[in-house]
Amino acid sequence: MKLVVVGVWVAAALSLASAGSVEAQQPTPAKIGYVNTQAILKQTPGYVKAESTFTRELATYRVEVQKLQASLDSAASDFDQSSVMLSPTQRAAKRKDLQAQQQKLEQRTQELQQKAASRERELLDPIQSKVNSVIEGVRAAGNFAVIFDVSAPNNGIVTADKTLDLTQRVIQQLKAGS
Repeated sequence: MKLVVVGVWVAAALSLASAGSVEAQQPTPAKIGYVNTQAILKQTPGYVKAESTFTRELATYRVEVQKLQASLDSAASDFDQSSVMLSPTQRAAKRKDLQAQQQKLEQRTQELQQKAASRERELLDPIQSKVNSVIEGVRAAGNFAVIFDVSAPNNGIVTADKTLDLTQRVIQQLKAGS
């Protein structure tokens, strides 16, 4: 009988000890923060110049597309006005010319869109990489599990505690590092 009582006491002691160690092993709540990358980018050295350069170059692409569109519109208007006087063969040839001009416009527009996207990446990727690196440094230094970007579309964040906002800390580190 003494053996059974001792066994119960040992089991109870082990149970309490393991319960204590489970409590001690409970993970601390994960630290979460957020940033507004759009605000950070606007304060990042070199961003305003890169954005200005891109905007200026994009404007030249738009002007070119507008000229091509105006030329196509003019040709279509001329065709509409003169089509009654044209023979069926001439009308078909003019339509074919208009379709070729429309395809040329679409192809050039697509080329310019690709060129603009490539140029935007060329100008902004180095800046974005630097920002991401600083955000990662802030995350690691502050032992944050996750940092959300509240400026990202459809981020799902409706509201957050302002004390979790790390935007200014990132901006300060970016400015200090340049």
